[in-house]
Order: sequence, then C-alpha cells, then structure tokens
Amino acid sequence: MKPKLVDEAPAREDRRLFPATRLGARRARHWVAARLEAHGLAGESERVADVLLVLAELAANAITHGHVPGRDFRVAVTSTEERVRLEVTDARPERRPPMDGALPHAPAWSEQGRGLAVVATLADAWGCDHGTTALTKTVWAEFKR
Repeated sequence: MKPKLVDEAPAREDRRLFPATRLGARRARHWVAARLEAHGLAGESERVADVLLVLAELAANAITHGHVPGRDFRVAVTSTEERVRLEVTDARPERRPPMDGALPHAPAWSEQGRGLAVVATLADAWGCDHGTTALTKTVWAEFKR
C-alpha cells in the first residue's frame, strides 16, 4: 500500500449507489466518467483512463468479493486541483484486500487475481478503510493530477 496523498485545496465530491451486478459496474464506470468531466478533468485523458480502469477493478472486486444479496456498492469521486480520489464501498468488511504490500500472485493461466496489481500500478496511493458503518469497507485510490 502506498501512503495517502494529502492536500488542502477545496474538494468537489460526488457519490452514488449502484447494484452489485455487472450492469451496476458498467453504470458506475459511465457515471464516474461523467463526474470526472464535470470536475474539469476532460483534458487529462490519460489520467481519466487510469481512474476508470481502477474503478473497473474495484467495482469488480466489490461485486465478486464484497457482495451481500440485496446490498449495493457505493462509488465516490472527490477531486481537487492536486488530486482525484476514488472510493468503492461494499458490504463485506471482513474481506479486505492484502495491505502488507504482498499482493497475491496469479498464475499465468488464471483469469483472475491481477486487479489489485493494476490498482497499485496506476494509482499514486491506495488502501482500504473501515466503511462508515461496521457493515462496510471502503477501498480507495488516489491519483495526482
């Protein structure tokens, strides 16, 4: 895990719930793309692509590893002049990603197991916090602008 970035600039934040389904993940990606454009990041296409790819990985993890029937996942996007923060909150706080820096190694033939490596590579910082309640966890990623 990389350290959390710090800045003091005013932030713009949006959050929304999505169903814990593949369609929900697709809708989350479109919503985040629109939010990033509204936050003024349209001219930063390479960074926007990084944020959207990380969102896809975190949403897939929320659906695969954090799903509880009848519970949605939440996505939040916060931006300042210095950074963008992406948060995905799911309903399985006991299923936390490895935070000791040792991400699991996926065999070459496996179709799963590389998502957190993608997150760690593209984000400037990432981690996992307890959610706003004892029934959730939030995986976050931050990107310098």
